[in-house]
Amino acid sequence: MDARRIAEYAYRFRDQMRLWEPPRQIVQQLSYLSAVRQRLIQVYNLLAVPLAEQESFVSTSLQKKLQATSKKSLVALKDGQKAIDSQISALIDGDGRLKKLFELIVSVPGVGPTTATEMLVASNEMKSITDPKKMACQAGVAPFVYSSGTSVRGKTRVSHQAQKRLKSLFHLGAMSAIRIKGEIQDHYQRKGSEGKNKMLVLNAVRNKLIHRIYAVVKRGEKYDKTYLSPLA
Repeated sequence: MDARRIAEYAYRFRDQMRLWEPPRQIVQQLSYLSAVRQRLIQVYNLLAVPLAEQESFVSTSLQKKLQATSKKSLVALKDGQKAIDSQISALIDGDGRLKKLFELIVSVPGVGPTTATEMLVASNEMKSITDPKKMACQAGVAPFVYSSGTSVRGKTRVSHQAQKRLKSLFHLGAMSAIRIKGEIQDHYQRKGSEGKNKMLVLNAVRNKLIHRIYAVVKRGEKYDKTYLSPLA
């Protein structure tokens, strides 16, 4: 019965159907390289972080032995990450569309090369996700009201069914943006002085970054902090 109803629904709205198009091969390559880069960073942190944390608890001689044991592995992991970064840059620089989109995205204060690359992959070079609100949902940034009927009212939350990698990158981007003098820093400090929850304000900053990325892509112009909307 479920299958029948789904088929009837699809047939009724067949005029609005959009055929799925696979990402270009170069975007798929970016996706694989980005995934490998992330794994290299995770493995590096698994080795490096415990070494730094235990420095105050073990003897100096033992700490030196432990560092010497892991040194070659850590250097190799860093070299591997640099090699991946070079391949990603070469792919983007060698493709006109990706290069243009990349330059637009990184022009937004707080958005770096890694976030820009992940955005290109997640949105299929801004083709499959063309709405900033949908991207905010994808990245786990958009807040949702938790309610049921007229009696159940919970805190507004973000979705847990999100791309954790994107969410993490936008969090780092937001932390960077609030350290740069400008509108976002002023907004963050003003809301903080008003007693707003810092994490909620930070989440709003993540949302702002996403909307700014889509705005510059839509205009086809790099971010301009002095830009005024025609409606202003």
